[in-house]
Parts: sequence; C-alpha cells; structure tokens
Amino acid sequence: MGIEIVPNPLAECEKGRFLPNPHPQALNDQHLIELWLRSHISEHTRRAYRADVERFRQRIAKLLAQVTVADLQDFADSLKGLAAATRQRCLSSIKALLAFGHRIGYLPFDVGRVLKVPSAKDTLAERILSEADLHRMLTLEPDERNRVLLFLLYTSGVRRGELVQLRWKDLQGSGESGQITVFGKGGKTRSILLPESVWKQLRRLRGNADSTDPVFRSRKKGTPLTESGIWRIVKRAGKRAGLEASVSPHWLRHAHASHALDRGAPIHLVQATLGHASINTTGRYLHARPKESSGKYLGL
Repeated sequence: MGIEIVPNPLAECEKGRFLPNPHPQALNDQHLIELWLRSHISEHTRRAYRADVERFRQRIAKLLAQVTVADLQDFADSLKGLAAATRQRCLSSIKALLAFGHRIGYLPFDVGRVLKVPSAKDTLAERILSEADLHRMLTLEPDERNRVLLFLLYTSGVRRGELVQLRWKDLQGSGESGQITVFGKGGKTRSILLPESVWKQLRRLRGNADSTDPVFRSRKKGTPLTESGIWRIVKRAGKRAGLEASVSPHWLRHAHASHALDRGAPIHLVQATLGHASINTTGRYLHARPKESSGKYLGL
C-alpha cells in the first residue's frame, strides 16, 4: 500500500487550489452573496450592491474562492468608462463582499484587501439645493400627501428608506410640536424633533389611520409607499420647480445639513439629527459651500 502524501497547504494556495473550510458559514457563492446583502438594511443599497456583484461575476467567470488579485485588477480596468463615483462604489462593493466571505470563514483569503479603490471627486456641492430652489419645490407641490412628505424629508433629514418604515406609532407629541423615531442605517434608532408647522401638517394627514398604519401610503393598495415611489415624487417636484438637475430624496437631506449649518446650527446637533456615525461626514457640508477663502485676503 502506498503512502498518501498530504499536500502543502501554502503550495496549494499558491496554485489557486484551496482547502475546504470544515465549518463553512455559506453553502456556495450565491448563498454567501445573499447573506452579505441581507446584512444591509436599505433596499436601495442592496439593489446597488447586487448590480455591482452581478457585473463582477459576468466579467470574472469563476468561483469567488478562485478569484485572484489579477482578476480584481482586470475588473477595475473594465470599469474605466464609468463615472468615477460609480467605479469607486463598485470596487468598494466587491472588496466588502470578499472581506465578508473571509470573515465568516467561507473564503480562505481576503484577496480584495490589496486592491486600492481610486478616490473620486467630491461632487457634494453639486447636489446641494439653494434655499430658494428648495422652497419652490415645497410650495409648488399641489398634492397634500406629497407636500407633507417633501417637508418631512427636508426638515428631518431622514433617508427615504427610513421614511418608508415610518408608522404613526413612531410619532410622539411634545408640547405644541412633536417628534419622529426612526430606525436608521447601521441599526441605530434616533428621535428627531420636528418644527411645529410640519407636526401640524402630519396630524392633519393622519385622519383616522391606525397607529400601525404607514404614515405615507400608496393610493392604489394602501400599502407603504415604496422607495421608488418617494423618488418619483421628489423628481417630479424638482421638475415642477424648474430645476435642471435630476433631484433625488437624498438631495433634501443634503439641503437640510447645509442650510442648518449655514444658519448656525451646532455641527454635533446636525450629526445627531442625520444619524452620521462620524462628525467628519457632517463636516463635509462645511467644506462643500465655504463662506470664506484665503483668496479674499490677496488684495487684488
């Protein structure tokens, strides 16, 4: 009987042949992808990441455990015709998927760790509406439900995914005004105090709705308004206001942060209202529309 030679694991890895994990957390690549997508709360985020992964799998037709650094570099090169922000997000998505697969023990190595994601130009300033443009969007909206929705997006700074989940039980009175409690990004809950005028609009909108009913309902089925439905309402409001840019719900969140800081709101308060994990994220709004420049001191 011959002696069975156990292969050197390092040598096998160098050849692209990996030893199976004795306790895999995912059954196959598709199962891994679904587990990873499920770890993200936002429907919009999951949709974008799924498209990124599909693009990657079509380009690199092999199992994730067989993906090499060269494959990743080839994929990065194939994205050069796309906008810089799209390339950045796509590569970040694949790196995150591979890191997740390694973290749960499904992938033997995190090959995406060595791939550098190119920086993209910060275009935040292009997506901040002026107060005049924003007010036109609000006042020209003829539909009461949609007008309240626009006011709430702006004055609370919530994401559209958070707005979709909002139920009447999530609204609590506070004196002449009130607050909403939202379950946001990263699984964090935060309460946001609303202006009295917006609180009154919400109370008029409720009618005889139950506490478990969605605040913003679809007119056809009575089910919660979808993220796509909210996007369409905001886009139409932007067109009605004569704006050339294709305005999205997130633009109203940007407007909230920028306008509040311009009017002297403490940066920590804006951070808490928007639910930013880092104050550096909130600080981007201070730099996007600067009020001062050293160039003003040059004496020209």
